[in-house]
Amino acid sequence: MSSIFDILAEQRIADALKRGEFEHLPGAGRPLVFDDELFQSPEQRMANRILKNAGFVPQEVLLRREIASLRHQLTEADGERREDARRRLRLLIATLESLRR
Repeated sequence: MSSIFDILAEQRIADALKRGEFEHLPGAGRPLVFDDELFQSPEQRMANRILKNAGFVPQEVLLRREIASLRHQLTEADGERREDARRRLRLLIATLESLRR
C-alpha cells in the first residue's frame, strides 16, 4: 500500500515529465556508471579500483565464464569431446561451490 508521500512524489514526477523537465538532462541517453560501492570503506574501494585497473578478475568470475563456455561446447560436441567437457564442467562446478563456502 502506498503512503501519501509515495503518491505525492509520483504525481510530481508525472507533472515534471509532462512539462518536459527531464528531456535535456546531462548524460541523457548514455548508460549509468556505478563505480562507487556505497557500502564499502574508502580503503576497500581504492583497493578494488586498483585491482580493476590492473585487469584483475576474481577466480569466481573466471570459473563462471569457463562454465558458460563448456555448457555451450556441450551443445555442439559429441563422443569423446562431449565426455571430456562434462567431466571438466563437473569439476568446475564443484570448485565454484567450494569457493562459496
